[in-house]
Amino acid sequence: MRKLILVKHAQPTIDPGVPASQWQLSDAGREACAPLARRLAAHQPAAVVSSSEPKAFQTAVLVAQSLGLAFHAAEGLHEHDRSNVAFQSQHEFEAAVAAFFDRPNELVFGRETAAQAQARFTRGVEAVLRLHPQGNIALVAHGTVMTLFVTSRVAAERTRIAPFSLWQRLGLPSYVVLSLPDYTLIEIVEHM
Repeated sequence: MRKLILVKHAQPTIDPGVPASQWQLSDAGREACAPLARRLAAHQPAAVVSSSEPKAFQTAVLVAQSLGLAFHAAEGLHEHDRSNVAFQSQHEFEAAVAAFFDRPNELVFGRETAAQAQARFTRGVEAVLRLHPQGNIALVAHGTVMTLFVTSRVAAERTRIAPFSLWQRLGLPSYVVLSLPDYTLIEIVEHM
């Protein structure tokens, strides 16, 4: 059975003065990549692919190096575009994300609707799978778009997971394993 392992990046350094899309991994995030790689090794990934955002790319680099695998960034795998949103308290941020998931076709948070972000991320995943037609793929990305993908039309009938609930459960780092080509949910690892 072929697998897609969707990995949520490790802990970044949170800097309110810098857009989240530019955050770098923290020391704790870098340290978490070694145990993450050990856990992912059980799934025997053939390649590691990531979003181009620094926190995801740096996670991918450290995991791939630990596993002795090639890695690269791919288009369309970035987080939901919230570049127009100022830094928020945790409570404000979670309320905005809940509204985002509850009203997927409305522009309620950021520059993309949930439906737009899900469609873009799905195209990115499909392009990666075409580029890597063999073996298991570890794809390092972001919690919101991963949640949209896992709970989307592709997997919704099988997962029965509420988007906001899954989003809240995914730690830094964490991962979700899906079978290919049917995207059946195999495993959710919420924390390292």
